[in-house]
Amino acid sequence: MRLSLDHRFLYAILDAAYLGGRDPGAVAEQLVEGGVDLLQVRAKDASDAVVLEMTRAALAACRPAGVPVIVNDRPDLAVAADADGVHVGQDDLAVAEARRRIGRDRILGKSTHSFEQAVAAQAEDVDYFAVGPIFATPTKPTYVPVGLELVRRVAPVASKPFFCIGGIKSDNAGRVLAAGGRGIVVVSGILQASNPTSACRALKALLDVCC
Repeated sequence: MRLSLDHRFLYAILDAAYLGGRDPGAVAEQLVEGGVDLLQVRAKDASDAVVLEMTRAALAACRPAGVPVIVNDRPDLAVAADADGVHVGQDDLAVAEARRRIGRDRILGKSTHSFEQAVAAQAEDVDYFAVGPIFATPTKPTYVPVGLELVRRVAPVASKPFFCIGGIKSDNAGRVLAAGGRGIVVVSGILQASNPTSACRALKALLDVCC
């Protein structure tokens, strides 16, 4: 059965580029302790074996807590690891093909970078979509920020859960929520924090007040 996204607002990405040699399972445990609602495994340049290892480590930390684990871009590896879903970008595998590969019982998400893409994503067989990058982000330095105005446009017409992503940290997350965002995706704001668990808790507290 596909896990529900109701009341899931804090979405963290376990990005290999920000781990700095730390054990992914241990970091995943810190994020779960901090209260993350969703966790994505992202390792863009890693081998299949490394992605599988990271995913299984994340699942060991997340599954007992009921936190879904999503794999970035790779439906085949999501299925192989028995993860809870997959996330695809605009230039990745088509949604219909990704759904065919992961089946009906897994979560499927898609990235969008414009109002038109956000509207189009809602007509596809996805469970959620992401909007961004809201602010400039070192994770994707070549992407032009879409800004808070896109959040304001998308929020009133969103018929599916959506998450705002891109440069979101504790000091600007409130602005995203004020613009109409409900779910947020955080990468460096958590993984580069001196205490990832505390960083998650601070964001979770903010979301609990606003959502």
